[in-house]
Amino acid sequence: MKSIQLMSRFLKKLTKRQTIETSIFLGVFFLFFIGLSAVMTLPHMLNTFMQTAYHLLMETVLYIMAITVMTGAISKLFVEFGVVQLLEKVLRPLMKPLYNLPGVASLGAVMTFLSDNPAIITLSKDKNFNQYFKKYQLVSLTNFGTAFGMGLVVMAFMIGRGYGLGALIGLFGAIIGSIISTRLMQRFTLKAYPELDCEIEKTTEEVTEEDEEEQPKLGAGLRVLNAILDGGKTGVEIGVAIIPGVLFISTIVMMLTFGPADPSVGYTGVAYEGVPVISWLAGKIDFVFKWLFGFEHPELIAFPITSLGAVGAALGLVPTFDAAHLIDNNAVAVFTSMGMCWSGYLSTHAAMLDSMGYRKLISKAIGAHTIGGLCAGVFAHWLYVLIILLFF
Repeated sequence: MKSIQLMSRFLKKLTKRQTIETSIFLGVFFLFFIGLSAVMTLPHMLNTFMQTAYHLLMETVLYIMAITVMTGAISKLFVEFGVVQLLEKVLRPLMKPLYNLPGVASLGAVMTFLSDNPAIITLSKDKNFNQYFKKYQLVSLTNFGTAFGMGLVVMAFMIGRGYGLGALIGLFGAIIGSIISTRLMQRFTLKAYPELDCEIEKTTEEVTEEDEEEQPKLGAGLRVLNAILDGGKTGVEIGVAIIPGVLFISTIVMMLTFGPADPSVGYTGVAYEGVPVISWLAGKIDFVFKWLFGFEHPELIAFPITSLGAVGAALGLVPTFDAAHLIDNNAVAVFTSMGMCWSGYLSTHAAMLDSMGYRKLISKAIGAHTIGGLCAGVFAHWLYVLIILLFF
C-alpha cells in the first residue's frame, strides 16, 4: 500500500515538473513564431522559413559537402602516405612550451584539423596514446582538440570564396585561442582538483604474433584509390551530419538578423528575410564589436554566436553576408579564427568530457574555451590591422 502511495506521489511530482517544462517550451515557441508572424504576416513568415532552408540546402550545404568530400579524401591520403606522421614530428617540439602537453598531442591537433572534434576522443581512449599524459593534461585535450575542429573545411570554404588572406590570418588566431584555452583549462583543473597532477598508469599490451606479422602492402595506385574513396565517404558523412544544424539553426539566425529584402516594398516571403532582432541588439553595443573584431556591420556578430553551436551552421551565413557586401578579409579572419576555435564546443564539450569520465570539469572547460575563442577573434583582427599597415 505504501509503495503504491509513494509511486502515486512520484508520478504527481513528475507530471508537475513535465507540465512546467512543457509550458515554458510552448510559451517560448509560440512567442517566437507569433512575434515573427506579427511583423512579417503568417504566410510570408512560413514561406520565408521554408525558402531560406531550401536555399541553404541547395546553395550552401551541398557546397560544404563537396568541400568535406574533397578534404576528406585529401586527409585520408595524408594518413595513408605518412604526411600526418611527418606533421606530427615537425610539430612535436612546439607542444611542451606552447601547450604544456607531451609531443604526441600534436597528432590530436592534426587529426581534428583534418576531420572534426570527436577525433580527439578516439585518441584519448587509446592507452598507448594517453600514457604520455598527466591526468590534468589529458582532460585539457578537449579544449586543445576542439580549437582545430573542422579547420581544413573552414579554411577551404573561406579560400574558395576568395578570402585567402583572411583565412590564413584566422588560422594564426585559432592557434592563439587554442593556447589560451588549453592553458586556462589546465590551470582551472589543477586549482580545483590538484590530485589530478599525477601520471596516468602505464599499461603494456600484449602483442600477438598476428599483429607482428607485416601485412602485405598494396600497390601505390590501389592505395590511392582506396584512400580517396574511404576519405570521400567520411566527407559525405560529415556533410550529411551538418545538414540539421545548417538548415534549422542558420535559418532561425538569419530570420533574426536580416530585415525585408526590399524595405520599400516590405515583406514578400522570399528567402533570407526576417526581423533584425540580433542586428538591433548588436547595434546597441556595436562599438565593442568594432574595437574588438573590427566589425563594420552589427549583423556579423551572428557568425560567432552560431559557431558556439555548430561551425557548419555558421558557414551557412557567409554566402548571404558576402552577397550583401558585409564582409572583407578582416571579417573572414575573425570568422575563421573564432569558427575554428569554438567549432560548436557548446554541443561537444559535455559529451567529450563525459565520455572521458570527467563530467565534473565541463563548466571549467566551457569557460576556458569561451575566453580562448574571444581572444582568437581579437588577435586575428589586430593581426590583420598590423599586416595591412606594414605591407599594404
